[in-house]
Amino acid sequence: MKRSKLKSVCTRRILGIDPGLASTGWGVLDDFNGVIKYVDHGAIITKAGCQRADRLFFIMQSVRSIIEKYRPSEAAIEMLFFGKNVTSAIPVAEARGVISASLAEKAILLHEFSPNAIKKGVVGSASADKKQVQEMVRIILGLDKPPKPDHAADALGAAICAINCGIL
Repeated sequence: MKRSKLKSVCTRRILGIDPGLASTGWGVLDDFNGVIKYVDHGAIITKAGCQRADRLFFIMQSVRSIIEKYRPSEAAIEMLFFGKNVTSAIPVAEARGVISASLAEKAILLHEFSPNAIKKGVVGSASADKKQVQEMVRIILGLDKPPKPDHAADALGAAICAINCGIL
């Protein structure tokens, strides 16, 4: 009996993350030598009325649970980008910090991409708008509709970018 030359195990499992204090999107993809397989996605939602430290702790615990459940070998995250309002970037930076620490705790390699690099890696154009990225994520992953919430679609886009950019 001839053995198949196709590998039966995935080459990589990538956790994509779109960080935020109110909502952190996440998505998990398997990469079979460039063939992408959708695994799961969701969002970590924190309550606005809670202390910031409690919200960050909840994000950290949730990321740890996602890591434990899906056991990614790598992660991809959107770099922090802020325009005129630096104050709004601080909570996002803090969320990125606890996420990065949770990944480092398990020795998971973290790839960071600018928003434009993710757009280019998913759509092929750094000037793509949010709807174009979401629709392309849907098409690439063979989903019936774009992933919701938007932050989860962005997280899946970061994971797709890591695969399409040939990051090893």
